[in-house]
Amino acid sequence: MTGSPVLSLSHIDRNRSVKGYVGAEQVADCFKGADGVVIPAGVPRKPGRTRGDWFNNNTSIVRDLTSAIADNCPKALIVIITNPVNSCVPIAAEVLKFKGKYYHRRLFGVLTLDIVLARKFISDSCKVDVNTVDIPVMGGHSGVTIIPVISQCKPKVSFSQPNLEKIPVRIQEAGTESAKAKAGARRGLRQF
Repeated sequence: MTGSPVLSLSHIDRNRSVKGYVGAEQVADCFKGADGVVIPAGVPRKPGRTRGDWFNNNTSIVRDLTSAIADNCPKALIVIITNPVNSCVPIAAEVLKFKGKYYHRRLFGVLTLDIVLARKFISDSCKVDVNTVDIPVMGGHSGVTIIPVISQCKPKVSFSQPNLEKIPVRIQEAGTESAKAKAGARRGLRQF
C-alpha cells in the first residue's frame, strides 16, 4: 500500500483489500482482471492555460489508461469522469475500436457538474430551495455546448428576458470562473 489516498481507502468498512499502484509500469498489474474501472484522472483547468492545453493533457491520460484497460481487462465497465468528458469518452472509444475491444454498452461518461451548477444558480436567482430544483442539462461539457433546459425546470421558474439570457451563460462559464478563482491557490490534500 502506498500513498495517502490508498491508506484512506483501506479504512472503508468493507471486506476488501486495497492495494496501491504507482506509475505507468504498474498500470497493467492494476487493471489485470478488473470488472470495472473508473477514470477520474486528469489535471484541472488552470488560469493561463488554454482549453487546448487542458484537452491535450487530459485526453492523453485517458488514451493511455484506456489502452491499458483494453490490454488487461477488455470486458470491464469503463466509467470516465475526466474532463472534458465529451471529448474523453470518444477518444476512449476510438482506442478500444483500434484494439478490437470496443463494447459500446461498457463505456460511460459521467457528468453531473453542469446539473449541480444549474440547480444552484437557478435556486439562487429564483429564491427557491436548491433541493427542490430539477433541471435537465443537455449537450456537451464546454461553453456554449452546455444547454440548461429552463423550460423543463421543476418547480417552474420564470425570469425577466435579460435574466433568461444571463442564466445559461452563467452555467456555461462556471468552469472558467472557477479556474480564474483558483489562480495562485495551493492544491493538495489537507488534514484538519
